[in-house]
Amino acid sequence: MLGIKDTCIASQPLRILNCRNPYSSIQASLPSDIFPLKLNYLLALTGLPFFTDPEKILHKLLTRIHEDQKIPAADPFKFAHRTLQKNLSVQVKKILPRLKEGGAYARVFHGISLSPSDVEAALRQYLKKKSPKPWFSPFRGISSHLVRGKPWLEDLHRFPNKRLKVEFLPTSPGAKAAKLPEETLYGLFRTYGKLEDINPRPTESKDPPNYAILSYGNIRDAIMAKNCMHGFVLSESEGGGKYGTMLKTIYEQRAKAHAWREWIFNHPRIVIPVLAALVGSMTFMVFDPVRTFFIKSHITHNFHLTENRLYNWFRSQLIRANEILTFKRQKGEDAGMSVVWDDRRGDIEQIKTWLMETADTFIVIQGPRGSGKRELVLGEALEGRRNTLLIDCKPIQEARGDSSTIFAAAKQVGYRPVFSWMNNFSSMIDLAAQGTIGTKTGFSETLDTQLAKIWQNTSNALKELALEGRKKDDKDPELGDDEYLEAHPERRPVVVIDNFLYKSQESSLVYDKISEWAASLTTANIAHVIFLTHDVSFSKSLSKALPDRVFRQISLGDCSPEVAKRFVINQLNADAEEGNNGKKYLPSQIREALDELDGCIDILGGRLTDLEFLARRIKTGETPRKAVHQIIDQSASEVLKMYVLDIDRTTRSWTPEQAWLLIKYLASTPSLRYNELLLSDTFKTAGGEPTLRALEQAELITINSSNGRPHSIKPGKPVYQAAFRQLTEDKVLAARLDLAVLNQLIAMESKAIEKAEGELALLGELPGQGREVKDRVKWLLGKMQASQGKIEGYENDGTRLKRVLQEEF
Repeated sequence: MLGIKDTCIASQPLRILNCRNPYSSIQASLPSDIFPLKLNYLLALTGLPFFTDPEKILHKLLTRIHEDQKIPAADPFKFAHRTLQKNLSVQVKKILPRLKEGGAYARVFHGISLSPSDVEAALRQYLKKKSPKPWFSPFRGISSHLVRGKPWLEDLHRFPNKRLKVEFLPTSPGAKAAKLPEETLYGLFRTYGKLEDINPRPTESKDPPNYAILSYGNIRDAIMAKNCMHGFVLSESEGGGKYGTMLKTIYEQRAKAHAWREWIFNHPRIVIPVLAALVGSMTFMVFDPVRTFFIKSHITHNFHLTENRLYNWFRSQLIRANEILTFKRQKGEDAGMSVVWDDRRGDIEQIKTWLMETADTFIVIQGPRGSGKRELVLGEALEGRRNTLLIDCKPIQEARGDSSTIFAAAKQVGYRPVFSWMNNFSSMIDLAAQGTIGTKTGFSETLDTQLAKIWQNTSNALKELALEGRKKDDKDPELGDDEYLEAHPERRPVVVIDNFLYKSQESSLVYDKISEWAASLTTANIAHVIFLTHDVSFSKSLSKALPDRVFRQISLGDCSPEVAKRFVINQLNADAEEGNNGKKYLPSQIREALDELDGCIDILGGRLTDLEFLARRIKTGETPRKAVHQIIDQSASEVLKMYVLDIDRTTRSWTPEQAWLLIKYLASTPSLRYNELLLSDTFKTAGGEPTLRALEQAELITINSSNGRPHSIKPGKPVYQAAFRQLTEDKVLAARLDLAVLNQLIAMESKAIEKAEGELALLGELPGQGREVKDRVKWLLGKMQASQGKIEGYENDGTRLKRVLQEEF
């Protein structure tokens, strides 16, 4: 029998034909490279539909490939028949392909004058000189070996391996097999390939049969040895014992089938840092370019529907078809805002001028809520400018939890994909690893680190956009990227950060990171940064990021009465409505009480949001006086709920009594002296300045400054003064809150008396009281008398207020 090198199959034992015949038969195993050895894994797919016999299907498939390729040498039957018959005058009787091991058995008939050794030698000599190459392995030839044993043909899921287990079995029942030494095994199996090691059965193992493990350097050598030596009987003269020893060869899997998995779980100190490095590298190489691309698309609006020409065409057609409902309402809003923009034309031109300069500092637009900061910057100053990024801090600050904050920040800049949920999962892994190996793995990242990644990717996208239009034939091609951006400020994108310092008293982490990132953009000349904020103390936060810069600032206030009146009238005149008779006319012509508008605007002030609300109510048919009265009622309810009644003392920095005292004072006067209010008893002992700053942040009041110091206090909105007056005119509400203020003052004076009494008791215990103590005792007695007088006055006022509460509803 001839066996092919690199081939391993199990074949049924075949007997030699009767020697009296003019021919004898041998069986040979053709090379492993006759079939692709890498297709072994397909043979395990026996449970799939229409794939119940994978070996048969693959055999047919490869046969068709051989036929289509027209390579006779690659077909096992054609190759064996042509080679053996041509060179040795033998007949190829049968070919048994073994797809699992990449080879085949060949059964041939030869003349009596030839021995199997002659056939093997001639075939190997021929293959050595002229070995055909299979189509799937053009660099490796074919070789063969004589099959000396009795192969076992099986279709079990036992696949080739470099390690062979050779068992020593008796030739007949009751006989005893010999234990072969390493030298004998080496002599038998070395001919099939290079052996790396021979490991006999451990001496402590007593379970039969005896065996040895042979390790080959090449899997094809192991295949050849297994197929050629399986069932080989070693005679007594060859060292097989008295009755001979039969060899049984099978593939031996390693003792640890999951060695790699066990090693990984047993070495977490090595595996986890390496895995973290791989994950980080993959994120940097794969996800970062994708995220930068999405950020650029978000800034340039490449995938926004409103930038699509077809969408804009359909929208224009719908606007024409719905001219009354859509077009003229938009026209009215534009007509009203045009009055405001004309009044603020100087601020708009100033912003445009700053954007054309190279100064590396911030532009800050400060003004109360509803003063039109965003519309001024985005709608007027940046109108038609490309590469504008708007970041709204409000949803970022309102997010609860690290994952929500990361997702909100990523959404503002178009940073995707973002795996915010992985932050909690990674934290759990870190916690488990710390309890297991004693150190953190580095998988989890803090909110600070995650936000830094988002801003860094945004910086890269902004810089790419700034350099996008640069060409080699520009006037200054020799300049580097940084020098080019410094010389061309008009090429830089604009980053608008809205609602800066919104609820900053809760947490300043987000604002600190945004400030640092904005400072890096301006100092590196990557982009212009414009901050929109209602907080007058913005300089404290921004100075941490740019301590050596003077910010460019525009303060937006309320509109003047003349501009406010024109704003409302223009909105009314631009919105034509139909009367009951179907005739169209201007709203200003049917408003009989339009003369009331001057007085109403004096009450309402110049806050844009309040003016728009007034115009909408007038459009519904209300008179200006009634509309303003409704606005005042709504503002009064808002003040009462937010600052006086529904107050959580654990989260607020003021008391209802302090808020009510401000409401009461500002109801009668348009402004208060800042320092005079701090001297009042209610603010003097309860941290007056932090309380006033907190109320300013909550927009109950506005603190005006002069020469860098606060000097006056005004209502947070112009309409608030009328709302304050309405609240103080409510006798029951005023009596209730005044009584609460009096009780607080009585408690303060009682505490002062108690403190003086304690000091007097201490002085009374001094031995030998002299003149030195008399002055102190006299002063303490005077303080007690003054406090007692105040308490009596407060109680008298409280009695009057209680009477009001008892008599009024």
